[in-house]
Amino acid sequence: MPHWRVRILSIIYAEMKPVRLEVNDRMQKGYAYYRTKPIGRQFRHDFRPELSPKQMLRLGVFGGKYLNDCRDEFPATWFQNAKLCNQRHDPELNFFKVNASQPLSVWRKKKWIHPDDPRGWFQWYCRYYMGRRSADDDRQIKRWRSVRRHVAQLKKHCARRDLDCRRRQRQALLHWAYDSRKI
Repeated sequence: MPHWRVRILSIIYAEMKPVRLEVNDRMQKGYAYYRTKPIGRQFRHDFRPELSPKQMLRLGVFGGKYLNDCRDEFPATWFQNAKLCNQRHDPELNFFKVNASQPLSVWRKKKWIHPDDPRGWFQWYCRYYMGRRSADDDRQIKRWRSVRRHVAQLKKHCARRDLDCRRRQRQALLHWAYDSRKI
């Protein structure tokens, strides 16, 4: 391998200096965490989302009611052309124009919420994407992998790329970073 490629690879995969972030938004005050991996890189081998948070926000997920009061924590480019609504959850903003969400109260009741990420899975994913690694990674990645069963159901019951078939299920997959438009 040429010398310059070895150097580039060593830079890309080197451990980065931890970056401390403190969060002060409506749902968290004084919460701090460290970004220890490069943005969008060095994911666990068994976690390969098809969509980045930026792509998800542009496509339309969660009825536009997500991350509205904590934008400072994430790159401003994520919110350019994002489909967001500050007032309420609006299913018309979703890519498939259907409601595929459960209220946060349901997530809390089922104990799917970790105290570090009070907004749920997508908040965890955004922070993971940005380089945070946490004690909740194993559980969240396991949950993400279990959603894959919906991909199999779409393949079984829908013609390839029939975006009108099982729209709610397709929207739910978008919420979990699976690109259901390609199924």
